[in-house]
Amino acid sequence: METRAVIIGLAYLVSAVLFILGLKGLTHPRTAVRGNLLGALGMLLAVVVTLADQGIVGYWLIGTGLIIGTLIGAVLAIKIEMTAMPQMVALFNGFGGAASVLVAGAELIVKSGEEGVKRGEIVAGLLAGLIGAVTFWGSLVAFAKLQEIPAFKKPIDYPMKQAGNAVLGLVVLGLIVLGIMFPGTVWFYFLIVIVASVLGFTLVNPIGGADMPVVIALLNSYSGLAAAATGFVLDNSVLIIAGSLVGASGVILTQIMCKAMNRSLTHVLFGVLEATEGSATADEVYGGKVKSTSAEEVAMLMESAQRVVIVPGYGMAVAQAQHAVRELGELLSARGCTVEYAIHPVAGRMPGHMNVLLAEAEVSYDDLKEPGDINPMMGQTDVVLVIGANDVVNPEARNPKSAIAGMPIIDCDKARTCIVVKRSLSPGFAGIPNPLFALDNTLMFFGDGKKAMVDLVAALKEQ
Repeated sequence: METRAVIIGLAYLVSAVLFILGLKGLTHPRTAVRGNLLGALGMLLAVVVTLADQGIVGYWLIGTGLIIGTLIGAVLAIKIEMTAMPQMVALFNGFGGAASVLVAGAELIVKSGEEGVKRGEIVAGLLAGLIGAVTFWGSLVAFAKLQEIPAFKKPIDYPMKQAGNAVLGLVVLGLIVLGIMFPGTVWFYFLIVIVASVLGFTLVNPIGGADMPVVIALLNSYSGLAAAATGFVLDNSVLIIAGSLVGASGVILTQIMCKAMNRSLTHVLFGVLEATEGSATADEVYGGKVKSTSAEEVAMLMESAQRVVIVPGYGMAVAQAQHAVRELGELLSARGCTVEYAIHPVAGRMPGHMNVLLAEAEVSYDDLKEPGDINPMMGQTDVVLVIGANDVVNPEARNPKSAIAGMPIIDCDKARTCIVVKRSLSPGFAGIPNPLFALDNTLMFFGDGKKAMVDLVAALKEQ
């Protein structure tokens, strides 16, 4: 038994190291594939060793589970479009939370009939139920919003939202206290899960699409914390380590996203982006000032450009225009033009959304620049091409009275010429007009993002 315990401990140690190396690899696109494989290998080792150690299932069942999971993962990887990746990530977070609820609950039921149960295990189990249920239902709401399911396009309205959340929070904390005081009663766990499920829905329901990158990062952190708490219930070191890594990385990413939006986490969770009283209307901002253009005119401007900056947004993702964008960039580079891509941290629906899409199109990572690196050069940029972005290029962020006041943006208005590719003048997630569209140095190229890029490439080749 001693030798068996040593082998299992070493296997868990190897798994933990693989997790850490996997996370390190994911920090750079060049090593991301290898990092993903290392993390997957670590998880495979941890799962097999854990199930074999517990002796609760036969090896044939382990193999069956691995095959079924692999097939489901492979189908999803092939079928899911890159534009739907945020929804998939939301579901991953939710399933992680649900797994923690089920595993922690099952273990508490088993231990409720035992004597000498550690109080720490009870606390960890109750917390796993709370965090896991909030994660699961919150992630489902996030998925519904990202998928633009009609019933969730706009928040479900009801009175006293924040007061209701506070009451639910107090109720669930009270149930946790009772669960600790009466450790043999598993009904408190089920009540906690039920109340936490409602709380998960009510917390995410009022949050708008502009804050979805932050919400996804936060839910990712929650799923990790729930897993770590479950690890304490099971006395499983590798689960504690894996959950802690996910939880910590999710918190760090959430902080990065909040900083990129110049908003506090509290404001993201409990505030709503909306135009302030006295804000200019769309008619006041755009009336008689918007100038439209064509692919041929844009091609003429780019033909003589020495420096072009491309700013992708969610519109590029929806139109699946990333490959056409890459072709445009290569065509300009072949003509001696310097081409760079300005990537805002919260452009799209999840952290790194634009990076993922451009990486899929094989755009060089070295050409991707953060706003802090690209903004000082905007004054020397001949043409900036905005594809489906809105709030992240809105100069209203410099207005202290604006709904997005203080949010770091890409300074597209400072370029010599700004071309904006959009279907219409509709506002972004913040719901406010964008004065960039009406500036003297801005031309609006109306139409579908992919078709606009294909037409632009064709026009440029004819020059």
